[in-house]
Amino acid sequence: MSFVLTNLLSGLTYGMLLFLMAAGLSIIYGLMRIINLAHGSFFILASYVAYTFIRSGMNFWIGLVLAVIVIVLLAFVIEKFLISKVQSSETDQVLLTLGLIFVLGDLSLWIWGGDFLSVPVPGILNFSIEVGEIYFPAYRLFVLFVGILFAVLLWYFENKTKIGMVVRAGVDDMKMVSALGFNIKLMFTGVFLFGAGLAAIGGVLGGPILGMYPTMEYEILVNSLIVVIIGGLGSWKGAFIGAILVGLVDVFGKLYVPTFSMALIFVLMVVILMFKPTGLFGRVET
Repeated sequence: MSFVLTNLLSGLTYGMLLFLMAAGLSIIYGLMRIINLAHGSFFILASYVAYTFIRSGMNFWIGLVLAVIVIVLLAFVIEKFLISKVQSSETDQVLLTLGLIFVLGDLSLWIWGGDFLSVPVPGILNFSIEVGEIYFPAYRLFVLFVGILFAVLLWYFENKTKIGMVVRAGVDDMKMVSALGFNIKLMFTGVFLFGAGLAAIGGVLGGPILGMYPTMEYEILVNSLIVVIIGGLGSWKGAFIGAILVGLVDVFGKLYVPTFSMALIFVLMVVILMFKPTGLFGRVET
Protein backbone atom coordinates (compact mmCIF):
# COMPACT_ATOMS: atom_id res chain seq x y z
CA MET A 1 0.00 0.00 0.00
CA SER A 2 2.78 2.43 0.91
CA PHE A 3 4.53 1.62 -2.38
CA VAL A 4 1.40 2.46 -4.38
CA LEU A 5 0.79 5.67 -2.39
CA THR A 6 4.36 6.87 -2.93
CA ASN A 7 4.15 6.42 -6.66
CA LEU A 8 0.62 7.79 -6.82
CA LEU A 9 1.84 11.04 -5.26
CA SER A 10 4.90 11.04 -7.55
CA GLY A 11 2.64 10.62 -10.59
CA LEU A 12 0.38 13.46 -9.45
CA THR A 13 3.41 15.69 -8.86
CA TYR A 14 4.75 15.02 -12.35
CA GLY A 15 1.25 15.56 -13.68
CA MET A 16 1.13 19.03 -12.15
CA LEU A 17 4.42 19.94 -13.86
CA LEU A 18 2.95 18.75 -17.15
CA PHE A 19 -0.19 20.77 -16.44
CA LEU A 20 1.77 24.00 -15.98
CA MET A 21 3.48 23.29 -19.29
CA ALA A 22 0.44 22.07 -21.23
CA ALA A 23 -2.15 24.59 -19.99
CA GLY A 24 -0.38 27.50 -21.64
CA LEU A 25 0.27 25.45 -24.77
CA SER A 26 -3.41 24.55 -25.03
CA ILE A 27 -4.71 28.06 -24.38
CA ILE A 28 -2.26 29.59 -26.88
CA TYR A 29 -3.44 27.25 -29.61
CA GLY A 30 -7.10 27.58 -28.64
CA LEU A 31 -7.05 31.37 -28.86
CA MET A 32 -4.24 32.19 -31.28
CA ARG A 33 -4.14 29.01 -33.39
CA ILE A 34 -0.37 29.08 -32.86
CA ILE A 35 1.52 25.77 -32.86
CA ASN A 36 4.44 26.72 -30.63
CA LEU A 37 6.82 23.77 -30.57
CA ALA A 38 9.36 25.97 -28.77
CA HIS A 39 7.16 25.94 -25.67
CA GLY A 40 9.25 23.11 -24.25
CA SER A 41 12.33 25.32 -24.56
CA PHE A 42 10.71 27.86 -22.22
CA PHE A 43 10.34 25.08 -19.63
CA ILE A 44 13.97 23.94 -19.70
CA LEU A 45 15.47 27.43 -20.13
CA ALA A 46 13.65 28.59 -17.01
CA SER A 47 15.29 25.75 -15.08
CA TYR A 48 18.74 26.70 -16.37
CA VAL A 49 18.25 30.41 -15.66
CA ALA A 50 17.01 29.74 -12.12
CA TYR A 51 19.95 27.37 -11.59
CA THR A 52 22.35 30.17 -12.59
CA PHE A 53 20.76 32.71 -10.26
CA ILE A 54 20.66 30.29 -7.34
CA ARG A 55 24.28 29.21 -7.87
CA SER A 56 25.26 32.89 -7.77
CA GLY A 57 23.95 33.14 -4.22
CA MET A 58 20.27 34.04 -4.59
CA ASN A 59 17.62 32.04 -2.79
CA PHE A 60 15.25 29.74 -4.64
CA TRP A 61 12.25 32.08 -4.62
CA ILE A 62 14.10 35.08 -6.04
CA GLY A 63 15.64 32.80 -8.66
CA LEU A 64 12.14 31.57 -9.54
CA VAL A 65 10.77 35.08 -10.02
CA LEU A 66 13.77 36.28 -12.03
CA ALA A 67 13.72 33.18 -14.24
CA VAL A 68 10.04 33.70 -15.02
CA ILE A 69 10.70 37.35 -15.90
CA VAL A 70 13.57 36.37 -18.22
CA ILE A 71 11.45 33.76 -20.02
CA VAL A 72 8.48 36.12 -20.36
CA LEU A 73 10.76 38.76 -21.90
CA LEU A 74 12.20 36.15 -24.28
CA ALA A 75 8.67 35.07 -25.19
CA PHE A 76 7.72 38.70 -25.87
CA VAL A 77 10.61 39.08 -28.30
CA ILE A 78 9.75 35.81 -30.03
CA GLU A 79 6.05 36.65 -30.32
CA LYS A 80 6.63 40.26 -31.39
CA PHE A 81 9.30 39.72 -34.01
CA LEU A 82 8.82 36.11 -35.14
CA ILE A 83 5.50 34.45 -34.28
CA SER A 84 3.39 37.42 -35.33
CA LYS A 85 4.93 37.27 -38.81
CA VAL A 86 3.77 33.71 -39.49
CA GLN A 87 0.43 33.67 -37.67
CA SER A 88 -1.52 32.97 -40.86
CA SER A 89 0.41 29.83 -41.81
CA GLU A 90 0.54 26.73 -39.61
CA THR A 91 3.33 25.27 -41.75
CA ASP A 92 5.49 28.34 -41.18
CA GLN A 93 4.69 28.22 -37.45
CA VAL A 94 5.86 24.62 -37.19
CA LEU A 95 9.06 25.27 -39.14
CA LEU A 96 9.84 28.47 -37.24
CA THR A 97 9.23 27.10 -33.75
CA LEU A 98 11.01 23.85 -34.61
CA GLY A 99 14.01 25.92 -35.64
CA LEU A 100 13.78 27.83 -32.37
CA ILE A 101 14.06 24.55 -30.46
CA PHE A 102 17.39 23.83 -32.14
CA VAL A 103 18.67 27.39 -31.66
CA LEU A 104 17.67 27.61 -28.00
CA GLY A 105 18.88 24.05 -27.37
CA ASP A 106 22.32 24.76 -28.83
CA LEU A 107 22.46 28.02 -26.88
CA SER A 108 21.71 26.13 -23.66
CA LEU A 109 24.35 23.53 -24.48
CA TRP A 110 26.92 26.28 -25.14
CA ILE A 111 26.17 28.13 -21.88
CA TRP A 112 25.49 25.30 -19.43
CA GLY A 113 27.17 22.32 -21.08
CA GLY A 114 25.87 18.79 -21.54
CA ASP A 115 26.09 17.51 -17.95
CA PHE A 116 23.04 16.69 -15.87
CA LEU A 117 22.24 19.63 -13.58
CA SER A 118 19.67 20.08 -10.84
CA VAL A 119 18.16 23.06 -9.04
CA PRO A 120 18.58 22.63 -5.27
CA VAL A 121 15.46 22.14 -3.18
CA PRO A 122 14.67 25.30 -1.17
CA GLY A 123 15.77 24.85 2.42
CA ILE A 124 12.36 25.65 3.87
CA LEU A 125 10.88 22.64 2.03
CA ASN A 126 13.80 20.25 2.34
CA PHE A 127 12.13 17.73 4.64
CA SER A 128 9.54 14.95 4.48
CA ILE A 129 5.94 14.86 5.66
CA GLU A 130 4.11 11.82 6.95
CA VAL A 131 1.31 10.88 4.57
CA GLY A 132 -0.52 7.81 5.77
CA GLU A 133 2.07 5.05 6.06
CA ILE A 134 4.85 6.89 4.20
CA TYR A 135 7.08 9.92 4.44
CA PHE A 136 6.91 11.99 1.26
CA PRO A 137 9.14 14.98 0.33
CA ALA A 138 7.48 18.24 1.34
CA TYR A 139 8.78 19.93 -1.81
CA ARG A 140 6.92 17.49 -4.07
CA LEU A 141 3.73 18.05 -2.09
CA PHE A 142 4.30 21.78 -2.54
CA VAL A 143 4.56 21.33 -6.32
CA LEU A 144 1.35 19.31 -6.26
CA PHE A 145 -0.33 22.11 -4.30
CA VAL A 146 0.93 24.78 -6.74
CA GLY A 147 -0.49 22.87 -9.70
CA ILE A 148 -3.90 22.57 -8.05
CA LEU A 149 -3.74 26.25 -7.04
CA PHE A 150 -3.12 27.33 -10.62
CA ALA A 151 -6.02 25.17 -11.78
CA VAL A 152 -8.29 26.97 -9.31
CA LEU A 153 -6.93 30.36 -10.38
CA LEU A 154 -7.51 29.52 -14.06
CA TRP A 155 -11.08 28.50 -13.25
CA TYR A 156 -11.64 31.77 -11.41
CA PHE A 157 -10.00 33.80 -14.18
CA GLU A 158 -12.09 32.12 -16.88
CA ASN A 159 -15.45 32.22 -15.11
CA LYS A 160 -15.33 35.20 -12.76
CA THR A 161 -13.40 37.92 -14.60
CA LYS A 162 -14.26 39.96 -17.67
CA ILE A 163 -10.90 39.33 -19.33
CA GLY A 164 -11.28 35.60 -18.80
CA MET A 165 -14.73 35.63 -20.38
CA VAL A 166 -13.36 37.52 -23.37
CA VAL A 167 -10.55 34.99 -23.76
CA ARG A 168 -13.05 32.13 -23.50
CA ALA A 169 -15.25 33.80 -26.10
CA GLY A 170 -12.20 34.29 -28.31
CA VAL A 171 -11.46 30.57 -28.21
CA ASP A 172 -15.02 29.94 -29.48
CA ASP A 173 -15.29 32.78 -32.02
CA MET A 174 -12.36 35.16 -32.52
CA LYS A 175 -14.13 37.11 -35.29
CA MET A 176 -17.01 37.95 -32.96
CA VAL A 177 -14.65 39.17 -30.23
CA SER A 178 -12.78 41.30 -32.76
CA ALA A 179 -16.02 42.81 -34.02
CA LEU A 180 -16.88 43.89 -30.47
CA GLY A 181 -13.84 46.19 -30.50
CA PHE A 182 -11.37 44.31 -28.31
CA ASN A 183 -7.66 44.73 -29.03
CA ILE A 184 -6.91 41.31 -30.51
CA LYS A 185 -3.17 41.85 -30.91
CA LEU A 186 -2.83 42.86 -27.26
CA MET A 187 -4.91 39.86 -26.22
CA PHE A 188 -2.74 37.54 -28.30
CA THR A 189 0.45 38.91 -26.77
CA GLY A 190 -0.93 38.68 -23.25
CA VAL A 191 -2.02 35.06 -23.67
CA PHE A 192 1.29 34.09 -25.26
CA LEU A 193 3.26 35.64 -22.38
CA PHE A 194 0.95 34.08 -19.82
CA GLY A 195 1.49 30.65 -21.35
CA ALA A 196 5.25 31.16 -21.41
CA GLY A 197 5.14 32.25 -17.76
CA LEU A 198 3.27 29.09 -16.77
CA ALA A 199 5.85 26.96 -18.59
CA ALA A 200 8.64 28.87 -16.84
CA ILE A 201 7.10 28.31 -13.41
CA GLY A 202 6.76 24.61 -14.20
CA GLY A 203 10.36 24.49 -15.40
CA VAL A 204 11.79 26.04 -12.25
CA LEU A 205 9.60 23.95 -9.94
CA GLY A 206 10.59 20.87 -11.91
CA GLY A 207 14.30 21.65 -11.65
CA PRO A 208 14.82 19.89 -8.28
CA ILE A 209 12.69 16.92 -9.40
CA LEU A 210 13.49 16.35 -13.08
CA GLY A 211 16.83 18.12 -13.35
CA MET A 212 18.09 19.62 -16.63
CA TYR A 213 19.91 17.97 -19.50
CA PRO A 214 20.20 18.34 -23.29
CA THR A 215 17.12 17.19 -25.29
CA MET A 216 14.90 17.42 -22.22
CA GLU A 217 12.81 20.04 -24.04
CA TYR A 218 11.78 17.41 -26.60
CA GLU A 219 10.70 14.92 -23.95
CA ILE A 220 8.62 17.42 -21.98
CA LEU A 221 7.14 18.81 -25.22
CA VAL A 222 6.02 15.38 -26.46
CA ASN A 223 4.30 14.54 -23.16
CA SER A 224 2.72 18.00 -23.05
CA LEU A 225 1.38 17.68 -26.59
CA ILE A 226 -0.15 14.33 -25.62
CA VAL A 227 -1.74 16.03 -22.60
CA VAL A 228 -3.19 18.75 -24.84
CA ILE A 229 -4.56 16.21 -27.33
CA ILE A 230 -6.09 14.08 -24.57
CA GLY A 231 -7.65 17.07 -22.84
CA GLY A 232 -8.83 18.87 -25.97
CA LEU A 233 -7.30 21.85 -27.73
CA GLY A 234 -7.95 25.17 -26.02
CA SER A 235 -9.13 23.69 -22.71
CA TRP A 236 -7.16 24.21 -19.50
CA LYS A 237 -9.56 21.81 -17.76
CA GLY A 238 -8.67 19.17 -20.30
CA ALA A 239 -4.98 19.92 -19.76
CA PHE A 240 -5.45 19.41 -16.01
CA ILE A 241 -7.18 16.03 -16.33
CA GLY A 242 -4.92 14.94 -19.17
CA ALA A 243 -1.79 15.86 -17.19
CA ILE A 244 -2.93 13.78 -14.22
CA LEU A 245 -3.61 10.77 -16.46
CA VAL A 246 -0.30 11.06 -18.30
CA GLY A 247 1.63 11.63 -15.06
CA LEU A 248 0.18 8.51 -13.45
CA VAL A 249 0.63 6.35 -16.55
CA ASP A 250 4.22 7.55 -16.92
CA VAL A 251 5.22 6.81 -13.31
CA PHE A 252 3.46 3.44 -12.98
CA GLY A 253 4.48 2.45 -16.50
CA LYS A 254 8.15 2.98 -15.70
CA LEU A 255 7.73 0.84 -12.58
CA TYR A 256 5.87 -2.12 -14.03
CA VAL A 257 6.69 -2.12 -17.76
CA PRO A 258 9.70 0.21 -18.18
CA THR A 259 10.39 -0.97 -21.74
CA PHE A 260 6.93 0.07 -22.91
CA SER A 261 6.26 2.99 -20.55
CA MET A 262 6.32 5.61 -23.32
CA ALA A 263 4.15 3.42 -25.53
CA LEU A 264 1.54 3.24 -22.76
CA ILE A 265 1.10 7.01 -22.89
CA PHE A 266 0.38 6.83 -26.60
CA VAL A 267 -2.01 3.92 -26.01
CA LEU A 268 -3.85 6.09 -23.47
CA MET A 269 -4.12 8.86 -26.06
CA VAL A 270 -5.37 6.52 -28.79
CA VAL A 271 -8.00 4.93 -26.53
CA ILE A 272 -9.38 8.32 -25.46
CA LEU A 273 -9.45 9.60 -29.05
CA MET A 274 -11.32 6.48 -30.14
CA PHE A 275 -14.22 7.43 -27.88
CA LYS A 276 -13.76 11.23 -27.91
CA PRO A 277 -12.00 12.35 -31.10
CA THR A 278 -11.85 15.99 -29.94
CA GLY A 279 -10.30 15.10 -26.58
CA LEU A 280 -11.99 15.03 -23.19
CA PHE A 281 -13.06 18.68 -23.21
CA GLY A 282 -12.53 19.54 -26.86
CA ARG A 283 -15.29 20.72 -29.15
CA VAL A 284 -15.89 20.32 -32.85
CA GLU A 285 -15.18 23.58 -34.69
CA THR A 286 -17.95 24.86 -36.92
